[in-house]
Amino acid sequence: MFDDQEFFEQVVFLSTGEQEVSFESRLIAAGYINQGVYLKVRGKSYFLKVNFEPSLDIFEKEARGLEIMSRFSPLKVPKVYQFGRIKDRNFLLMEWIDTGRSKPAYWEKLGVGLAQMHMASRSKFGLEVDNYIASVPQQNKDELSWAGFFIHQRLEPLIGRAYYNGLIEAEFIKKFQSIYPKLESLFPKERPALLHGDLWSGNVMTGPEGQPVLIDPAVYYGHREMDLAFSRLFGGFDEAFYLAYHDIFPLEPGFEERMDVYNLYPLLVHLLLFGKSYLVGIQKTIQKLI
Repeated sequence: MFDDQEFFEQVVFLSTGEQEVSFESRLIAAGYINQGVYLKVRGKSYFLKVNFEPSLDIFEKEARGLEIMSRFSPLKVPKVYQFGRIKDRNFLLMEWIDTGRSKPAYWEKLGVGLAQMHMASRSKFGLEVDNYIASVPQQNKDELSWAGFFIHQRLEPLIGRAYYNGLIEAEFIKKFQSIYPKLESLFPKERPALLHGDLWSGNVMTGPEGQPVLIDPAVYYGHREMDLAFSRLFGGFDEAFYLAYHDIFPLEPGFEERMDVYNLYPLLVHLLLFGKSYLVGIQKTIQKLI
């Protein structure tokens, strides 16, 4: 697909308004959903994301998430230049950020920066629009209660989809839903916080000056412990990150016991994307709560 001269020409035209401009391109990443392309036009470098997802607005929503984070986070966030769809391909054209080597204070800066972003708030949990986490639709309808939001906008839509896709049995849905009455008393009462929403090591890169850069968000206003729990799901960040975060915005006691409950959501996302191997983690958490 990346030898398609016409596609790149159209991306350049939509982004710059210029036609018949010479450019350089090369594939730099080929993931499960998105492909990443280095694009150089008139001496300026860009990062181009491309996918074939049927969702026409998937990159529009990602662009909006990046813009929201850039307003409220002291951390570096890539600038968006253009997004759209050309025939069967979605594209998102962004600022190119060279990869550097992390400096000694890298993890502390990430912890402090995330804590400061989490201080951005609004009156309700949710967001003005729905969006996506990876390619999975993410509902963001406003809720006054975090437990209500977590149940109605996070767990229920995905457990229903998992059943529809043949990944779980009806009996397991009943067992899963049996934990809902316990959630209200489990979560600390906090104001909604602006979340990255998909915070794992693959969505934080190191910039040219050794600074952390936030990429690939699934933003909404939720309980800030969601980001912290997600960050530990696939190996976790350096302990300096958590210490720096806690110094700025301490968590309520008992986070370690709540962490697996928050991670039911990303595990459901991975169940839908990658299959039944992720069901074991979900079953273990449910079994501990019933």
